[in-house]
Amino acid sequence: MQVLLVAIVAYGAAFGQPKAITNGGLGLFVTFVPALVERNYDIPLDPWLGVWITSAVFFHTLGSAWFYAQIGWWDHVTHALSASLIAGAGYTTLRAIDIHSDRIQIPARFAFVFIFVVVLAFGVVWELFEFALDIVADETGISMPLAQFGLDDTVLDLMYNSVGALVVATFGQAYLSGVAERVREGLFGPSEERP
Repeated sequence: MQVLLVAIVAYGAAFGQPKAITNGGLGLFVTFVPALVERNYDIPLDPWLGVWITSAVFFHTLGSAWFYAQIGWWDHVTHALSASLIAGAGYTTLRAIDIHSDRIQIPARFAFVFIFVVVLAFGVVWELFEFALDIVADETGISMPLAQFGLDDTVLDLMYNSVGALVVATFGQAYLSGVAERVREGLFGPSEERP
């Protein structure tokens, strides 16, 4: 994945494509995040978790380079995948807080709702960000790395964000609890057992 991202950045630099440079460069940076987290915070991450993180940004970068314009469903896949990643981060954070202190107990039903609402809110902020970039692009004539393609696109984006959120809200508690425990231990040391 990293080799292709470097190729996209090189293409952007060679042919004066700031969108390719921006998306490829940010994507390349994100692919190093799992290794940085493991090294700097001593938090061992499952290899599949690293693939999940890097796949979201990798597919977005490929979409920006070509697939969004050519394959209609590519945007839907990337929104669901990115939303699932945001949901996973939200759940992991919530669970790490829950197990950090005996005074904090977060019911599973609340975790489900929290994950869903966080992803929906993040999706709305993202769409507003894309809208603002469109305004700046129209006013300045500068090509932006992200763009909106109308109200239908925005609604579909939010729908697929919901799909990603529902998948993680439903299955995340089973598969991400161990990740939350490792994050908590990496940041705060071993947890004390609850009575």
